[in-house]
Amino acid sequence: MKHPKKIKVGISIGDLNGIGSEIVLKTFDDSRMLDFCTPVIFASTKIITFLKKKYKLAINFQGIDSAEHAIDGKVNIVNVWKESVTINFGEEDPKVGEYAFKSLEAATEALKKDEIDALVTAPINKHTIQSDKFNFPGHTDYLAKELQGESLMFMITDNLKVGLFTDHVALKDIANVITPELIKKKIAIIQHTLRQDFRIQKPKIAVLGINPHSGDNGVIGKEDEEVLKPTLNEIRESGELVFGPFSADSFFGSKNYKNFDAVIASYHDQGLIPFKTLSFGQGVNFTAGLSKVRTSPDHGTAFEIAGTNSANINSFKEAVFKAIDIYKCREEYKKLTRNPLKKQSKKI
Repeated sequence: MKHPKKIKVGISIGDLNGIGSEIVLKTFDDSRMLDFCTPVIFASTKIITFLKKKYKLAINFQGIDSAEHAIDGKVNIVNVWKESVTINFGEEDPKVGEYAFKSLEAATEALKKDEIDALVTAPINKHTIQSDKFNFPGHTDYLAKELQGESLMFMITDNLKVGLFTDHVALKDIANVITPELIKKKIAIIQHTLRQDFRIQKPKIAVLGINPHSGDNGVIGKEDEEVLKPTLNEIRESGELVFGPFSADSFFGSKNYKNFDAVIASYHDQGLIPFKTLSFGQGVNFTAGLSKVRTSPDHGTAFEIAGTNSANINSFKEAVFKAIDIYKCREEYKKLTRNPLKKQSKKI
């Protein structure tokens, strides 16, 4: 009996002065992970050997020159560079930032060429990675450009999914950025990803207000009354289950989020503070709207504990599992949409 080929999960190593390399290697130090996927880490065997000794791990790995040569049942390391890299845990270093980008660039190219099936990114330092080649607020915007998609930051667990109208936008600019066009576009992305990537055929979505108390009928800002409410009404008229705007201060504490398949916050902290409070390190950052699957842990480089051998791997491990699950759902969705008989039977 022929066994199906395992999903190739590409991994960018992130900032080597942070906890990224630790959580990556500790995740795959557990050989049982190789039952679920074939990991392909974009770094160098030299640096991985150093880190293996640093963290006293038993992980066995295979050095390869290209992701297409990855071997099932092995931890594969694509040699993106050959030279030595000086690591000073917990320090910001533009030179180390260059290697974070080299890893990400190589992993993204492999993803575009279908040499890997999905990408999981370890945390970068958004300051030290900046260069002529990387001039973006973070991974999401870079991948949107490279993969030519309409990206949306979508924070997910099994029981909570939070999307954002705006992500890395200064608070003073939020009201001007949220337009009817943006609202429609972001809601459409979430509706599609819930159907395609999470098997939810008729998603029910809650939208949080822009202002405190959703503006209190225009008393605390007019954006909710003049922009958000009319746009949501228009979307509802098309038959979609979109509700709100809800007052953000009580929405999560009242557990109202449990009544919806996804929640859309107006800005970064409005959505991510409650998400991270409720997810307890089990959350995953999924970039919805792209032609390829990309996930990451829900935390950053954690320089304050880097190199201390104390990083929690749970969010990164969950990011790997979610990448695998979403890839499978997406492949299943493609088969269903390509088969008119199956599509017709679902409408009856």
